[in-house]
Amino acid sequence: MLTIVFRAVIIYLVVLFLYRLMGKRQLGQMQPFELVLTLIIADLATIPMAEVSVPVLHGIVPLLTLVVLHFILTYFCKISNKFSYFLSGKPVIVINPDGIDYKALKNLSISVDDVFEAVRGCGYFKIEQIQYAIMETNGKMSVLPKSQFAPVTVQDLKLKPEKSTIPVNVINEGKIVKENLEIARMEETQIKEILSGANVKNVKEVLVMTVDKSGSVFLQKFNEKYQTFQIEPLGQVQE
Repeated sequence: MLTIVFRAVIIYLVVLFLYRLMGKRQLGQMQPFELVLTLIIADLATIPMAEVSVPVLHGIVPLLTLVVLHFILTYFCKISNKFSYFLSGKPVIVINPDGIDYKALKNLSISVDDVFEAVRGCGYFKIEQIQYAIMETNGKMSVLPKSQFAPVTVQDLKLKPEKSTIPVNVINEGKIVKENLEIARMEETQIKEILSGANVKNVKEVLVMTVDKSGSVFLQKFNEKYQTFQIEPLGQVQE
C-alpha cells in the first residue's frame, strides 16, 4: 500500500511540473491539440499509479515525450500560419451585418441555439445588437456590438480619470501581510490606525483589507459585509 502512495505522489509531482512547463492556460482557452494532449496525459498518469507491475519510469517517459511533442507543435504553430490553421483551425465569423451566417455554422457543426447561448454569455440577447461575432479557435465567442449598443467608455464621455492602481492586500485572513506592507511602504502602526478609525479592535477580526495608492481602502471583517472608505493618499505604493 505504501508503494502505491509513493508512486501516486511521484506521478502527481511529475504531471504538475509538466503542466507548469506547458503554461497557465485554462481548459476553456486551450487549442484543440492542447486539449487532446491534456486528456492523454491524464489517462497515462493513472496507469503507473494504479498498476504496481508497471515501472514508474514507463509512465514518466511517455509523459515527457508528449510534453516535448507539445513544444514542437507550438513552435511550428508560431513559425507557420498554415500549420497553425491546419492544427487549430482559424477564427470564423458567425454573425455579420446581415445576420447569422448559416454556412459558417454548418462548417463549424454548431447550431443556432449554440450561437444564442454563446452570445448571451457575452452579455447580448438580441442578434440585431451585434455587428460581428467571431468563433475563436478555442471555442470562445468574441462579439463586436453595433455602436449604439456598445458600452459607454470614459473616452466617450470625454472624462479624464485618474490612473488606475493595483490594490495591495495588507491583511489576509486575520494576519498582516508584511511583505505587502513593504510594497505599499506602510507600517503596522498605520494599519492599526486605519482599523481603529473603522471601529475594528483587532487584526484577527479582518478577513481582508486592501489599500491602493489613491488611499482607497477595502475592508471586510469575518462574516460581515465589506466597507470601503478613503484615507490620505499614500503616494508611495509601488506599481
